[in-house]
Amino acid sequence: MEQTPLKKNNSLLNVARILRRNMTRQEKHLWYDFLRYYPIKIYKQRIIDNFIVDFYCHSARLVIELDGSQHYTKQGKVHDAIRTEIFERYGIYVLRFSNKDIDENFEGVCHRIDRMINERIEILA
Repeated sequence: MEQTPLKKNNSLLNVARILRRNMTRQEKHLWYDFLRYYPIKIYKQRIIDNFIVDFYCHSARLVIELDGSQHYTKQGKVHDAIRTEIFERYGIYVLRFSNKDIDENFEGVCHRIDRMINERIEILA
């Protein structure tokens, strides 16, 4: 399957660096307790197009987003839908979890991420 090259707005580099240093409690938990040592490379606070995503696995063309309360407002839902549509144009699948999912079902979240990465890599091969 041919992949569209990702665009990257380099003017967001400083913001991405700040976000990497100031991850939320749930982002830190997912990163340090699962994604950091995952056998397939995963990036944190990665720039894709004009957005910064929480986590990105290039091999699987998979974005992993952790959603706090702002994502559940009307404006937040519209913004997320636009982002998802743009990512899908690049052949990227967006996997979303609430902060509550991380807090209350961490093992289930990790299992779902692992399963999705493996499924996506198989599809893209």
